[in-house]
Amino acid sequence: MRILSGMRSTGRLHLGNFITLEKWKELQDQGNECFYFVANWHGLTSHIDETSSFYDWSLDIVRTYVSAGLDPEKSVLFIQSAIKEHAELFLYFSMLVSVSRLERVPTYKDQKEQITDRDLSSGGFLLYPVLQAADILMYLATGVPVGEDQIYHVELTREIARKFNNQFAEVFPEPEPILAKVPKLPGTDGRKMSKSYGNYILIDTDEKELWKMIAPMMTDPARMRRTDRGDPEKCPVWDYHKAFTTSDEEKRWVVEGCKTAGIGCIECKRLLHKNLVQRLSPVWEKLSHLKENSDELFEIIEDGNKKAREVAKGTMKRVIEATKLGW
Repeated sequence: MRILSGMRSTGRLHLGNFITLEKWKELQDQGNECFYFVANWHGLTSHIDETSSFYDWSLDIVRTYVSAGLDPEKSVLFIQSAIKEHAELFLYFSMLVSVSRLERVPTYKDQKEQITDRDLSSGGFLLYPVLQAADILMYLATGVPVGEDQIYHVELTREIARKFNNQFAEVFPEPEPILAKVPKLPGTDGRKMSKSYGNYILIDTDEKELWKMIAPMMTDPARMRRTDRGDPEKCPVWDYHKAFTTSDEEKRWVVEGCKTAGIGCIECKRLLHKNLVQRLSPVWEKLSHLKENSDELFEIIEDGNKKAREVAKGTMKRVIEATKLGW
């Protein structure tokens, strides 16, 4: 399959993103043709007042992509805004979707209600799924790894592909969503993980800082004392164990110890810390290498941009021929 996915340049990546990157790596290592990008234009919809940080965030995201195992020899890693054809295809697609259709997109309505500290009244925010469709269809992707909340966006992309093909000529495939069973990590305080709350753990940290984030994590409120029994399913720390503790024996130790008060919360957290350090140490090592060798990172980005641009130019040639708008 040809795979396309990306992450917005709205900050440095956290452990929730790391789980997604591991799924991307699986798709890459299965021999799929993968295109993974930094969606810095998408960042404008909610962070237009922070564009001065986009450049550094974008570099950090690609650095983290590579450090987490995305191989520039196997996957195309690129920056969205470097490929101007995305904006061109977005223009064509915007003519194929009604405003009322876009207003029915569930994530549009949800975010308008939930995100109250930012102005989401722009046309760009409403048209976000159309640009997303251009991102996907530009590379003629047939598979899009998404969470359940993004399935509707892939369905809209399929509708746009179908409408273009029917109106002009058969150019685009109808991509399928690839639903990955990715554990959803709560914030360290038990609330939804959010940069606004400061309750996330960055991938690019170190052993000492990692413990500073884990040690005060909220646990089952029923365990007021060391001797109180708890329920792992009510504890955010257990959600992290499900994602990062691979040993079944250690998981049983956590569950049984919690339910019987055989272990304290601090012991549970120390095991999580140990397993996270083990999982992230190779990533930290690669991150450090790329920070010290910035030329290598820039080469990866330039090479990825070049490969993406070649595909994009070929797609736009077909679009212009189909619409008969060449000049």
